[in-house]
Amino acid sequence: MSDALRLTWVQPEDLLGHELRQAAEDGRDAGEVTAAWLAAGGSPAPPAAGASVVPASPELRTLALRLLDELSSVPSPLAAQEPTGLAAIEAACPNWPTGPGDPLPTMAGEPRASLTTGTTATTRTTATTATTGSGSRPAAPDDAAASVPDTPAAVRDPRLPDRLHAAWLGRAAGCLLGKPVEKLPLHAIRAIARATGNWPLHTWFTAKGLPAELARAHPWNRRSATTSLAENIDGMPEDDDLNYPLLNLLLLQRHGRRFTTADVGRLWLDELPAGRTFTAERIAYRNLLSGLEPPLTACHHNPFREWIGAAIRADVHGWTHPGDPGAAAEQAHRDATLTHTASGVHGAMFIAAAVATAADGAGDVHRALAAGLTVVPPASRLAHAVRLGIDTARAEPDFASVVDRLHTTYGHYHWVHVLPNAALLAAALTHADGDFGGSICRAVSGGWDTDSNGATAGSIAGLLAGRPGELPDRWTAPLKNRLSTSVAGFDGTGFDALAHLTHQEALRP
Repeated sequence: MSDALRLTWVQPEDLLGHELRQAAEDGRDAGEVTAAWLAAGGSPAPPAAGASVVPASPELRTLALRLLDELSSVPSPLAAQEPTGLAAIEAACPNWPTGPGDPLPTMAGEPRASLTTGTTATTRTTATTATTGSGSRPAAPDDAAASVPDTPAAVRDPRLPDRLHAAWLGRAAGCLLGKPVEKLPLHAIRAIARATGNWPLHTWFTAKGLPAELARAHPWNRRSATTSLAENIDGMPEDDDLNYPLLNLLLLQRHGRRFTTADVGRLWLDELPAGRTFTAERIAYRNLLSGLEPPLTACHHNPFREWIGAAIRADVHGWTHPGDPGAAAEQAHRDATLTHTASGVHGAMFIAAAVATAADGAGDVHRALAAGLTVVPPASRLAHAVRLGIDTARAEPDFASVVDRLHTTYGHYHWVHVLPNAALLAAALTHADGDFGGSICRAVSGGWDTDSNGATAGSIAGLLAGRPGELPDRWTAPLKNRLSTSVAGFDGTGFDALAHLTHQEALRP
């Protein structure tokens, strides 16, 4: 039996297989590289796992590194319509929101609604938001907004702390719901839920009553089964979907909203255990340790640069910019470009803007999704995926049929890629029409990255619910107001305390 260490998401022979798939997705011609790789005995990317079972020979690994370099020199024909740079993204977005109160187009082309008042408007403001430099500052007092005359109305809203508390709880509950079935294929999720009387999905997954043959055929996620099934939930267990909001809270505490992408990298090296990173984040971490600097950290030998990682880090950027989706998206861009490019960055900006709009307490989920689309290049694949999710959810009353159509369209993507997950998230939120339980259950029942989609859906639906008491007790009581994490200083923290800390960052000028 081999004792080789198969470190996931970094082995060159596996990275090349994933890069070949990425090339097919972004339109690059990789025919010669593919032929050379297969002729030498190389394998395609693992379909779901982070590493192939058998390590490659030294010769094959050297070839994989050379071919990765060759592929990196081939430009994507989609680059012009899917830029990564912020200036180019803003230039491609005709309805980019320029500040709090800026009107945005609705999903169906009705009169545009103001981001702060919900009233119709026909003119746009011309104010711009600029963020430059970096540096830390002392903690702001709780009444900081009173001393800053231009603090947006949504930040001064006394109900914002309750919304943020509900958002933290919602993110945790949605993540926890999806944890035991992460990585399972759609048919397995449906079979497990049906066999335990939980279909359509409406509560926590359970092993009680699950037939033994089904349990053997579709085992729970091994990292989560002992902490996330209905019979053994005891507080919120650790998950990267909660670690990253904690890290971004630390980021704002130390550097303020003028942080740089390099600040994000330094914070990770100081506070984020390498073993708690996955996919693009693990590659970027490795690149930092190899001496590379942003933006090279996002693209050097990183075939996961359009996966979901940056999107799961975006909530705090929206939570701390209520009513200002443009500023939230700009902040998310500085975070995302440490690890991602193109669609991976667009996904983070979309979520940050949608969260920021939901956080102002003035609208509904459809308005939030519309705001998210204003910061995404309209000709991009990410914008198309979101629109398809919304349109399909609007047209089909049966959500299982919505999911089937999305899987038909995006089933060839890896389950962690941002495009299928963005489409599913948009569909789940649209179909649930703001209902909290409906939002997280639809997001998780659609498969793919179940805990990440459940977390983001829960965050947005929690904001729209407005306060913790509006979230059903069956979703919040098992959390026991306690979060486990390996991020130093936060283990065991309550969600009420996290909401307070987040509110303080929203108050900072």
